[in-house]
Amino acid sequence: MPNPKHRHSKARSRSRRTHYKAEEPTIAVCSVTGETHLYHRAYWHDNKLYYKGKVVMEKSA
Repeated sequence: MPNPKHRHSKARSRSRRTHYKAEEPTIAVCSVTGETHLYHRAYWHDNKLYYKGKVVMEKSA
C-alpha cells in the first residue's frame, strides 16, 4: 500500500476531521409517566423501572 512520503500538517489533518462530530442524543417523553428518557432505554421513576410505558421491575425496599 502506498504511504505518504511527507508529514501532513496539523491544520490539514484537523480540517479533514471537522465533520466527525458527536450528535445530541434523541430524548423521548413517556406518555404514562411524563418522564424524559433516551429512546430504546429503560428508566427509573418512583422506584419502578419502565420500558415502553410498562413497568418492567420494581425496586425492593
